[in-house]
Amino acid sequence: MAENILVLGGIRSGKTALAEQMAADSGAPVTYVATATAGDDEMARRIKRHQSLRPDGWGLVEEPVSLGRVLDSQSSDNCLLVDCMSLWLSNLLHAGDEVLELEKQRFIDTLSAHAGPVVIVSNEVGLGTIGMDPLTRRFCDELGWLNQALARVCDRVVMSVAGLPLTLKAPA
Repeated sequence: MAENILVLGGIRSGKTALAEQMAADSGAPVTYVATATAGDDEMARRIKRHQSLRPDGWGLVEEPVSLGRVLDSQSSDNCLLVDCMSLWLSNLLHAGDEVLELEKQRFIDTLSAHAGPVVIVSNEVGLGTIGMDPLTRRFCDELGWLNQALARVCDRVVMSVAGLPLTLKAPA
């Protein structure tokens, strides 16, 4: 079974660039699995910027909710680069508690069983202040729990700090 990698970091920490390099280094064809949706002009510009930086030969799957289904549908010959968990979680929170729990568990279960390499990008939000409103606090709690669940099933966990990788978990 191929290696699954979780790349954590704060905003503009270099986590996506690090994850993209890890995916490219896998030696497998890369399929970028994007969870973002362009809900406003600023987000649309961010998405376009990310797309312009990717190699032309990479595949693309855009899926804001059903990541478990995406893993089920992809060849294990490809390296999947899933970017990112925080946007995915936001989509799930908007979809409701039932969808959140179902999709989160399906993704973790499918990730554990997927035979190909997967690189996952997620924000680390547990290093800042506690949110001022209930939705922000719930988002931070849910993302922290999701990151912990992913760290348990991933072979490698790396945190990007100021563009530098810090290995938190590595295969024995």
